[in-house]
Amino acid sequence: MTIQLYNTLTRKKEVFQPIEKGKVKMYVCGPTVYNYIHIGNARPAVVFDMVRRYFEYRGYDVMYVSNFTDVDDKIIKAADDLDEDVMTVAERFIAAYYNDTEALGVRKADLHPRVTETMTEIVTFIERLVEKGYAYESGGDVYFRTRKFEKYGQLSQQSLDDLQAGARIQIGDKKEDPLDFVLWKSAKEQEIAWESPWGEGRPGWHIECSAMVKKYLGDTIDIHAGGQDLSFPHHENEIAQSEALNEERMANYWIHNGYINIDNEKMSKSLDNFILVHDIINQFDPNVVRFFIVNAHYRSPINFSDEQLESAKTSLERIQTTYENLTFRLTESADLGENLEQWHHTIKQEGERFIAAMDDDFNSASAVSVMFDLVKTANVYLAEKHTSKEVLASFLKQFDDMAFVLGVTLKKTAELLDADVEMLIEERVQARKDRNFARADEIRDQLKDQDIILEDTPQGTRWKRGT
Repeated sequence: MTIQLYNTLTRKKEVFQPIEKGKVKMYVCGPTVYNYIHIGNARPAVVFDMVRRYFEYRGYDVMYVSNFTDVDDKIIKAADDLDEDVMTVAERFIAAYYNDTEALGVRKADLHPRVTETMTEIVTFIERLVEKGYAYESGGDVYFRTRKFEKYGQLSQQSLDDLQAGARIQIGDKKEDPLDFVLWKSAKEQEIAWESPWGEGRPGWHIECSAMVKKYLGDTIDIHAGGQDLSFPHHENEIAQSEALNEERMANYWIHNGYINIDNEKMSKSLDNFILVHDIINQFDPNVVRFFIVNAHYRSPINFSDEQLESAKTSLERIQTTYENLTFRLTESADLGENLEQWHHTIKQEGERFIAAMDDDFNSASAVSVMFDLVKTANVYLAEKHTSKEVLASFLKQFDDMAFVLGVTLKKTAELLDADVEMLIEERVQARKDRNFARADEIRDQLKDQDIILEDTPQGTRWKRGT
């Protein structure tokens, strides 16, 4: 089986062929750190963490780089509003980003480069573009000559004529052409700035990622990823800069995740309907939020609402309950059972279906469906009178593999309860035998207060942690 992914550059699914066998060089555009991230920012962080995990699961060595834009107009404004310096604001929200994304099961990238740490490379990159005639200085600013790059518009599939129709030169604009975009901005009074051949200033947004990709991953990488909103102009401009300088394709595959709507409306500043992850994970288990995000194909728009999160919570609890029951049975099961070879074959088939779903453009929605099929199969097995430790362990291994790829956490029950709790459960079992149902109900309520939920099944009393 081979991995196929949808390449925004070609508008079709393509078989993934790495530049170097067994390795993946992947760059994901990170946040501009002037505030807490919202749920829309969280989606690419979760989605491409999942993509990275799947490549690793399939045996690839992944070099994963995701940047921080730690100097920008928005950060400067936030610093002014807070009466703090730019670096203090950036550091605070980088730390907040790590906290929020870690809660969502997102592992740190292999590298998290920052603009302020890449300034030498950025200036050198711009200098070389000027030398090649692709960029020019005007009044302390430096601009990219868009029309000189003949393939401009290839990612967004927009022609220069179409782009020209929507472009305007404002009064006092220093551009040669309305389509040109800024590479270097001259410093305003008392604004944070760095030295350059064109005077003090700071980089434009697009040049930052081009310089970081080149520095940390090389001239051509396997995958460049980000949110759908970055396709144009950000990624289009990255391609123009990088390919003009390097005379090589910047990335072989471009992947973009879809939007998140809030209560069936597109997130918009004008509607003030941005929801911060910082607030969401104080209300909902972040593991549920993660499951909600991966329970949809990454390119599809998804609707965020409390009702959708409650549905995701219920679904995840269903998987968790089966996982806990498998774990509990494993502690008490003997190596008994029938049709072991058939059960192993069935579990293997579910694993192959999961891989087939993820191979098809990382279709996590279908992969989650397979996971629920595994739940049904596991529950059928758990209903059998005799079970095998080997088969139970095989089920658990398959759940663990799926959970790793999707990035959700499945918690194993403790093998032994606290001695007092265990004694109460035994007392309740005896009370039921004695038909002392009042005492049995009293013990059930007492354990519920300790977040232990009892379930009476044909195979005996089972328990799970409450929420």
